[in-house]
Amino acid sequence: MKAIRVETNGGPEVLTLRSIDLPSEPGPGQVLVRVVVAGVNFMDVGQRRGTSPRVVPFTPGVEGSGVVEAVGEGVAHLKVKDRVAFVAFTSQPGAYSEYTVVDASRVIPLPDDFTFEQGAAFPLQGITAQYLINEFRHPTRGDFVLVHAAAGGVGALLVQWARHLGATVIGTVSSQAKAQEARALGAHHVILYTEHDFAAETKELTGGHGADLVLDGVGGTTCMGNLDAVAVRGSIVYFGASSGLPKPIDVFPLLVQKSISVSGASLAQLRTSEELHRRANEVIAGLREGWLELTVGGVFPLARAEQAHRALESRTSTGKLLLAVAEQSSR
Repeated sequence: MKAIRVETNGGPEVLTLRSIDLPSEPGPGQVLVRVVVAGVNFMDVGQRRGTSPRVVPFTPGVEGSGVVEAVGEGVAHLKVKDRVAFVAFTSQPGAYSEYTVVDASRVIPLPDDFTFEQGAAFPLQGITAQYLINEFRHPTRGDFVLVHAAAGGVGALLVQWARHLGATVIGTVSSQAKAQEARALGAHHVILYTEHDFAAETKELTGGHGADLVLDGVGGTTCMGNLDAVAVRGSIVYFGASSGLPKPIDVFPLLVQKSISVSGASLAQLRTSEELHRRANEVIAGLREGWLELTVGGVFPLARAEQAHRALESRTSTGKLLLAVAEQSSR
């Protein structure tokens, strides 16, 4: 089969298309999936770089969609030919390939009215958005919510979800094009953090109140500003570090002065299949009801995984980037 391999850690150029052996038959609790579309994520970038280590060589990709080809012992809720989405964030990656073995507990039945592109675009980022909105400080009408990278994959969904719940949404972006995208998604206010101090702008937009909830997948370049932008008794939730890890700081005085909470969020903490499916079903319901929309920023052929990674890392892309693994990716 064809697969993208990382044989040594490094830049996007280490992503190489190879012919490798098909996976072995699925073991107990596993399924073999013929991959149609794979999602591209910063998690893949970290594993490729070696900052989130994986033993090389390996095939990247923690989410995708496709068709079940074989079912392992003990798997009762899936059968051969089922259309599925999957998110393998706690096990071996492998979505950048024509076939991959996935834990059945991380497989989500794909509704008949969903395309494979939708199936690859929603699991990791959609479930992350659902988790962030519901697990920490649930936004309500009158709250101010600050979303960093508001035109990105997770950010775009957070903007829509927070607005749906009645919050006033402030998004930060890096360019005018992304500002236009964030406004189209429903952000009430958009700040170009490349040109303005987002903390000062946030306080001005909120009449000095600050953001009741800050949702941050950027990390390093935003962490200090978050402490200034957050409201008294507000919450900051980190779910990624696309610009590097937040800087070590003495947070205790800041926590006491503002009585804020600082949290970290990772889908690796979803411990049961039931929880994964419950959260996924809420995302699917939002998509069907129309108040939540997926933004696909580009679909690349599998052989162009290097270009997809370059687009993601350059921050020139908006929305979700995908790899078309099979030719008929829309059915």
